[in-house]
Amino acid sequence: TDGSCSGNPGPGGWGVVYVMDGRILASDHGEDPATTNNRMEFTAMIHGLEMLGPAEEMDVYTDS
Repeated sequence: TDGSCSGNPGPGGWGVVYVMDGRILASDHGEDPATTNNRMEFTAMIHGLEMLGPAEEMDVYTDS
């Protein structure tokens, strides 16, 4: 996962890639015209968690 913004607050974006056994299974991204870097980081993580099935486990890698 990753998220950032230009200025804080400012325009920002987030992205997430779901990888299992070295294969990309899903990815998603988005933007917000007025946000913070923390909000974009958390948004990426939330979208990543929503990609899981109810009994799946996940390791989350982020730089924050």
